[in-house]
Amino acid sequence: MRDRVRQVLVIALPIIGGMTSQNILNLVDTGMVGTLGDEALAAVGTGSFANFLAMAFITGLSAGVQAIAARRKGEGRDTETAIALNGALLTAIVLGIPLSIALWFTVPYVFPLLNPDPVVVEMGIPYLQIRVLAMVAVGMNFAFRGYWNGVNLSKLYLRTLLVMHAANIFLNWVLIFGNLGAPAMGATGAAIGSAVATAIGTIYYVMLGLRYARAAGFLRRLPDAEGFRIIGRLALPNAFQQLFFAAGFNVLFWIIAHSNIAAQSVATAELAAANVVLNVTLVAVLPGLGLGLAAASLVGQALGRCDPNDALNWGWDVVKIAAVVMGVLGLPMLLFPDAILGVFLRDPATVEIARAPLRLVGATIAVDAIGMVLMNALVGAGASRTSMVVSVSTQWLLFLPVAYVLGPVLGLGLLPIWIANVSYRGLTAVIFAYLWRQGRWADIEV
Repeated sequence: MRDRVRQVLVIALPIIGGMTSQNILNLVDTGMVGTLGDEALAAVGTGSFANFLAMAFITGLSAGVQAIAARRKGEGRDTETAIALNGALLTAIVLGIPLSIALWFTVPYVFPLLNPDPVVVEMGIPYLQIRVLAMVAVGMNFAFRGYWNGVNLSKLYLRTLLVMHAANIFLNWVLIFGNLGAPAMGATGAAIGSAVATAIGTIYYVMLGLRYARAAGFLRRLPDAEGFRIIGRLALPNAFQQLFFAAGFNVLFWIIAHSNIAAQSVATAELAAANVVLNVTLVAVLPGLGLGLAAASLVGQALGRCDPNDALNWGWDVVKIAAVVMGVLGLPMLLFPDAILGVFLRDPATVEIARAPLRLVGATIAVDAIGMVLMNALVGAGASRTSMVVSVSTQWLLFLPVAYVLGPVLGLGLLPIWIANVSYRGLTAVIFAYLWRQGRWADIEV
């Protein structure tokens, strides 16, 4: 078991490090733009969320590339592991160019619907337009991420992120504030910095590909028609899943904002509390997500070796690791919620609102980790559609309707909504565990 734990951590730790660095960068970006005022911060925040939704389809390429690369590696077809990567890179170019151009012209009509403040709109439109122009680079970067994770070279993913982050921070410092003789461009400078840093990451990925993946077929030949079909079959469900997951957050915040209308209470404090609890949760689950991506690679490789029992065991082994790690990380939220909330909240009344939901997260995050790991394990086995159906249906057909009834209809406030939230996540984990135990995923051809 010790060797298996070590193997999991070798893959997972660089992924977790990369995800953590991304969150740190987001905080740095927020801090830099925040010095320009609330309007600039709102413009960047709204634009970043809209950009995340816009990129959902293109980032779904990562799951397809990872599943195929891991399967080929397990099959011993090392000279073919990068063929799917080549196909995904071409797909990112073919889809990304026209889509980014179309979004550029659409942004001025859509952004005012997201935030009607004229000052925010004025800053936000050019910010989002510049960000969507980086769509091709984003898609290519996610394809590379899937490949490196699939062939157990996740350290290259971490290395590239560090290069991108360093470039982004430097460019932000130059372009936002007008240092080194550059014009002070504010939020627009932040967008340019992020877009250019993303392109730098793509160039660095290509350099790494030429060094580490040339023998695996990188830039040598494209998949055949069946290969492209498999990429689409694996990537599209993952793309839809990310799109609906992100949109679900938007709906949830709308629900919370209207959750106390029936009681004639001000919902602003509850919205602030929910924002903090959710952001703390998103950081806390990073190890679970990293372990899930590691499980996807290990499962795919085992299936490539025609060893479904080993694939099954990998899923359960990573679940055990994730449950222990996430259970430990949940203890501070459960035992010392005020110390965590005090970093973000100053109003004692808002801390009071957020305390119980954060404790709920701390108490249940280990169960949530089980769902995250097995969801990614299913994707690694090629069951992307199953993963999407479970995730989207439990969120949109169960949780969000229940949250709406508890909030705007009954006016019960944040705590009942968060109880429903952790309950639906727990149900999702149970469903994924059942599907994993069934083992039907072992027969999927990739």
